[in-house]
Amino acid sequence: MIRVVGGYSAPKPSRTLGQGPTFAEIRPPNQALPMPTVIQSSAPAMAVPIFVALLVLPISSAVAPRAVDAQEPVGWEGEELEFHTFSIVGVDPVTGEVGAAVTTRNACVGNGVPWIRVGVGAVATQASTRTQYGQELLDMIERGVDPEEALRSALGRDDGADRRQVGVISADGRSAQHTGTRPGDWAGHRAGLNYATQGNVLMGPEVLDAVATSFEATEGSHLHLADRLIAAMEAGQAAGGDRRYGRMQSAAVMVADPRDGMARRDDGQTVHVNVCEHPEPVGEMRRVYDAISGKLGFRTLQQQTGSDVWQVKLIMHALGYYRGDVEVLERDEGWRSYDDEIAAAVDAFRGDRGLSNSESGGSPPGLVDEAAVTAMWTTLEAEGKAEELRRIIRELTWVRR
Repeated sequence: MIRVVGGYSAPKPSRTLGQGPTFAEIRPPNQALPMPTVIQSSAPAMAVPIFVALLVLPISSAVAPRAVDAQEPVGWEGEELEFHTFSIVGVDPVTGEVGAAVTTRNACVGNGVPWIRVGVGAVATQASTRTQYGQELLDMIERGVDPEEALRSALGRDDGADRRQVGVISADGRSAQHTGTRPGDWAGHRAGLNYATQGNVLMGPEVLDAVATSFEATEGSHLHLADRLIAAMEAGQAAGGDRRYGRMQSAAVMVADPRDGMARRDDGQTVHVNVCEHPEPVGEMRRVYDAISGKLGFRTLQQQTGSDVWQVKLIMHALGYYRGDVEVLERDEGWRSYDDEIAAAVDAFRGDRGLSNSESGGSPPGLVDEAAVTAMWTTLEAEGKAEELRRIIRELTWVRR
């Protein structure tokens, strides 16, 4: 662990890798990947209209745009953007991926701290956050400047270097870090094979120790880089994380992959989870990542069974979509199970009623949602079959406990 008392410090990784492939041809030059200004959060999105004022004069007219403030989280007020936080930048030497993950007790940390560039590296700029470090450091690394020299050069031109905390890593695993004297305690950084982690206003050095231990433990595993970065943040959070409480919280993870066919975007970005505000942002980041990657365990898998399944079968039979060749639907061995046969019947019903199904609209097969239930009863009423079905279902839904 390194606690920086003042000035610049750039510890080397425990092992320096040889010069790896640069993949820069996949990305247009001098283009980094900042987090977009669109705020992603658990709250509904709000569109902010921009108005243009027209000044009409008796003789001539002029059109002048009204000054419009940029939309920023209210917590960003003040001249300087501050993210007291902890983060990790890391690379996967096998895949060539570069990435960054971060969390803090401020809103929308992903919009200012992490910067990545495919085939080049990753930057985390925090504490008194100078976002320009993202582009500047990645530009220098892409030109072949060593991360240590790049960071030293950037800090040398910055009058506010003592307020900054920065971590940078190149795609070949070389890293450099800086923690000024003014970020709040506990503040420090450490680096290892293919990663650099840094933080300030933390519960103590055990936070970064946990981050480092987690990332090192997954080196050479079959986990994707994004998964490893999130796991490292989870470990740091479990060790205490940011020592401030009662504030907004956010987290983000970004990864870029240089391999052909891995990214649908020209800039190589594959993972971008930006939890702009959440009571448990690291946990939410994990939930979102696991869900979008389809990781086993993100949801409960089971075949649905119950009397409600039988009710759907009775209704679909009454409407002619399920086992129409029998006059009376009898309970068989699988009467309570939601199987392919009833799912196909529901899909056919949904299609006839203009609702999306597995063929027309990409809905899950056999989706019985509120719209489908409403359509079922509306159709039963129209065909004069609702009263009889209600009588049968009433007998199925007694509470006898």
